[in-house]
Amino acid sequence: MKNKEGLVFVGLDVHQDSIQVCIINAEGRSLFNRRMDNEVRPLIAAIRRFGDDVRIGLEACGGTAALADELIQATGWSVQLTHAGYAQRMRQNPDKSDFSDAFLLADLVRVGYLPRVWLAPASLRDLRHLVHYRQQLVDLNRNVKLRIRALLREHRVRAPKSLWSGVGRKWLVENVSLPIHARWVLERHVNELQRLSKALAETGSRMERIAEEDPVMQRLMTHRGIGLVTAVIFRAQVGDVGRFGSGKQLARFCGLSPCNASSGSRQADAGLIRGCSKLLRATLIEAAHRLTIQDAGWKAFKQRMRQNGKPGGVIAAAVANRWIRRLYHELKPGLAAA
Repeated sequence: MKNKEGLVFVGLDVHQDSIQVCIINAEGRSLFNRRMDNEVRPLIAAIRRFGDDVRIGLEACGGTAALADELIQATGWSVQLTHAGYAQRMRQNPDKSDFSDAFLLADLVRVGYLPRVWLAPASLRDLRHLVHYRQQLVDLNRNVKLRIRALLREHRVRAPKSLWSGVGRKWLVENVSLPIHARWVLERHVNELQRLSKALAETGSRMERIAEEDPVMQRLMTHRGIGLVTAVIFRAQVGDVGRFGSGKQLARFCGLSPCNASSGSRQADAGLIRGCSKLLRATLIEAAHRLTIQDAGWKAFKQRMRQNGKPGGVIAAAVANRWIRRLYHELKPGLAAA
């Protein structure tokens, strides 16, 4: 084998069971481009054959954050995550393959054009599992309730307003008259609701214990309209606000900034930017609705925007944007250490 290169650039196209590994030198010449098993030790050994000064790029997707962490801990190499959509836009070759994808990532690292994605600490990535699990429970709970209402409507049964209270669920079990199979389905739905309610309560208790030990979450919950779930989701998705250069950057990360769609003198309303956590943005906009109800200052701001003819959705996004910018200045001095 030839002597090692001084500096090499590596692109990793990661799949569940395999990794396409491309290694190029400082001139852009391909030294290695092969498929390997998705194992860290053989990957490190293969890269070290070509150089000791290594810079790696890989797309942010399921499992790549953990892989990047393992590589950094084991070698100290520079490992950069990138947004898969941004990398795709830079593709010049119309053909798509693992071979070309890995080379593109390596070449983008080489020329310094790889758009980086923040690599969250392992503790925050672990907290996101809890946040996403709770959201899955909420979605399942809503779907079961919709199925129950559809079943009652199909059989022309008028439901009480307090259908989801203890009294309402007892009414579903004891008082609703349905055909035999529809009755069996309804009972299964009610049992599923009970199971989901218990799981949500357990998840909430776990979040409470986490929040008790986190000063950022405690600070967030001192704001009117900001509860436990909002604080935990914000902490899990944002992490340390000190990594942002301004409140405007934080608002953009949260998906609360308007998307610029202009050409010459033409300016179009393109809504909010799309590259963000949908859960985080939805949570913050829900919080904005509560702020305009519970906080006099935000309520007055909402009324002024309404008088100017702004629709409710735009007002909620504007409130969330401004609140996040204020929050940035409140948290940055040091409370948000990850």
